[in-house]
Amino acid sequence: MVTEKPVVIFSKTGCCMSYSIKSFFSDLGVNTAVYELDEMQRAGREIEAVLSNLGCNPTVPAVFIGGQMVGGESEVMSLHLQGALKPKLKTAGALWV
Repeated sequence: MVTEKPVVIFSKTGCCMSYSIKSFFSDLGVNTAVYELDEMQRAGREIEAVLSNLGCNPTVPAVFIGGQMVGGESEVMSLHLQGALKPKLKTAGALWV
């Protein structure tokens, strides 16, 4: 799942942080694969448990770039503020400019 596209986001439909991170990547022009865990029934709960075991706390949003876990909103924003997010997106093939 995390290698389906260069950027994969695990989200929940009612989560404001998930909404903001999806909007952020959309504004950057990044086409993401989004999995809404609350719409996936049992599989969503299982994925959420795996994300928790990987250290995601809270479990959503969980962002993977190039198949590697980046973390949640604060980790993505930290990379962006450090100037490291766009190069990571370019390396993964998610951003062309």
